[in-house]
Amino acid sequence: MTYRELSAQALAEQDYDAFLTELQKSLTDGRRDPSEVVRDTLFEIYYGASQIDRSNLSVAARAAIHSLDPRNIATEPEYYTDIDKKRYAERKPMIWLWQMFDRSPLGQNSLSGHRFRRMLAPMIFRSVGENLKCWQFVEWSFGYNLSFGNNVVVHRHVLLDDRGGIEIGDNVSISDYANIYSHNHDIYDIHKVDTPVTRIGNGVRITYHATVLAGTQIGDNALIGTGAVVTRNVEPAHIVVGIPAKSVKVKDPKPIS
Repeated sequence: MTYRELSAQALAEQDYDAFLTELQKSLTDGRRDPSEVVRDTLFEIYYGASQIDRSNLSVAARAAIHSLDPRNIATEPEYYTDIDKKRYAERKPMIWLWQMFDRSPLGQNSLSGHRFRRMLAPMIFRSVGENLKCWQFVEWSFGYNLSFGNNVVVHRHVLLDDRGGIEIGDNVSISDYANIYSHNHDIYDIHKVDTPVTRIGNGVRITYHATVLAGTQIGDNALIGTGAVVTRNVEPAHIVVGIPAKSVKVKDPKPIS
């Protein structure tokens, strides 16, 4: 589906572009610690100012301000024993910036949001193709084990658990509230974790609330039906539905124009 072309007023567009250009430079030119850049950027986004007199603030307000700095917070993936601490630490400021941006008024505006996330994505993920489009509240585990092809669209509230690795091909659409996993827990010992790579082929559509379990391979042009739970590999062009997901149809070849 082709999206409509939308834009803000001219002055707003100029400010959006200037904000992203300045932020990208600050995060990548090596002149400042990225955590400091993130802290100050989030403060300005949430409080509308670069500085504030904190001496008269309540303890709760001061605690909230401390939490804008990624050095003062802990994310769930940091508790996992299979984390690569160095690789995650390099990405953590950008991950926190992405997550907190999404929860701000500015992050709810797709005119700035898509550009913002596309700018951050190469700093977080293993590889990113052209024209990645992420809507609000997309979550992942480590980031460094997640790769996107060209023209991928990820809708709201999608979970991409890349502990073992997720490879997403070109022209893939992942609908709202879908979950894609790359780790399993042993049924007897919850502390034993298996992390097989999950692969999503080119042209795949994963529809609303579907779940793809760890290690599955989704063939090119397959379609995962609403609410389906994929527990085994899906052949190319197959449409699968249900729990567990089963093939109900094979797509007709596209007509030659």
